Amino acid sequence: MEAFKRQHLANLVLREHAQYRRENPKSLAVHEAAHHLLARVPMTWMNKWAGGFPLAFARAHGAVITDVDGHELIDFALGDTGAMAGHSPRPLVRALHERVGHLGGVTTMLPTEDAEWVAHELSRRFGLAKWSFSLSATDANRWLLRLVRLVTQRPKILVFSYSYHGSVDETFVVLDDDGHPAVRPGNVAPAVNPTTTTRVVEFNDLEALERELRCGDVAAVLTEPALTNIGIVLPEPGFFEGVRRLCDETGTLLILDETHTFSAGPGGATRRYDLRPDALTIGKSLGGGVPCGAYGLSAELAERVLSSLASGADIVDVGGVGGTLAGNAMSFAAMRAVLGEVLTDEAFGSMEVLATTFADGLRTSIAQHQLPWSVSQLGTRCEYRFMNPAPRNGGESAASADELLEDYLHLYGINRGVLLSPFHNMALMCPATTSEQVARHQWVFDHALEELVG
Repeated sequence: MEAFKRQHLANLVLREHAQYRRENPKSLAVHEAAHHLLARVPMTWMNKWAGGFPLAFARAHGAVITDVDGHELIDFALGDTGAMAGHSPRPLVRALHERVGHLGGVTTMLPTEDAEWVAHELSRRFGLAKWSFSLSATDANRWLLRLVRLVTQRPKILVFSYSYHGSVDETFVVLDDDGHPAVRPGNVAPAVNPTTTTRVVEFNDLEALERELRCGDVAAVLTEPALTNIGIVLPEPGFFEGVRRLCDETGTLLILDETHTFSAGPGGATRRYDLRPDALTIGKSLGGGVPCGAYGLSAELAERVLSSLASGADIVDVGGVGGTLAGNAMSFAAMRAVLGEVLTDEAFGSMEVLATTFADGLRTSIAQHQLPWSVSQLGTRCEYRFMNPAPRNGGESAASADELLEDYLHLYGINRGVLLSPFHNMALMCPATTSEQVARHQWVFDHALEELVG
């Protein structure tokens, strides 16, 4: 039996929606005046925010955003990981001022000394020998998929259902209710049906993975170390050991996408769980919000890529691997500042302590109200899902979604100065997050549940 009435929930959402609209007149005016923006926002996903229109922000520092109506919001969304370093940390501000203002030059198609520093630091953290840079993790994934097809001469990739790798066409494949590969619902007009390019199985299902890899046509398995964009789904014990073994047995490469799972620690889940990928992609968080992305290759894979150039592949000019703004001086200055002075090895310890406090508070409140929900944590990130036990794969996590309930909890938080990720119920800590801010979220969450359940 559900712990609350759906009509009561709907009424609460209407109340919170009215309050949101009433208390944010300047944000509403910005939205309504955006006649030249498609869907009235700079990027269409900004309409995902609950409330009917997104808040327009005036400034952001540390873990706090101030909107144009003057409200201060504790930011646990942190740009869906893009601002994991916090908003405008001093080392980043200093580095950008030095690079753009004093030294000059944002993009020149020439390297700077910062590039080798950043690549060396990523090698230290993640263990991959060679690195190349992009403007996003999407680009890093897209370019890397070309390279693994080049060296293996295999046409397909394999992903886990509801994993997330940016807007790469081949990755928008899920298993339908009958367990068959299908285009992910809502995918926009791919050039070809991605089920023709991609094999798909559920996360944590080694038997299905073995069956698909034994077909011999998969160049690489592309996966997050834990699913994140469908809600956190953690790997079961022994799962990645099995993935590595099956890849080795079938001559398949293993790519880990650490874009969100960087929250697991200074070397992401790769270092935390001693994983052994052939390649790794990452983006968003490296530059503190300045666009950047990267992909790393093992020494062996890098040698295979360079050896393949004799076949006529062009990775210097027109081969579809690169962009004129990639590896620009501003991005490298930002990455060096963030990795060297903000998201340091030491910073992750206190961030994870706060995330644990956040997650423990959620669990206590959920248990007190006898709600069938679960909480998962991945280092400095945590999330609750509307099912218990926690989902073990993407299909289960997707099935647990409740849009009306999410709208209620998100609006309740925004109306009281707390911001979660608009895409799901995720909270991320940054170096500037405080215990008082975590306690404020707990107070808001408790009151939201009290009003919901009674």
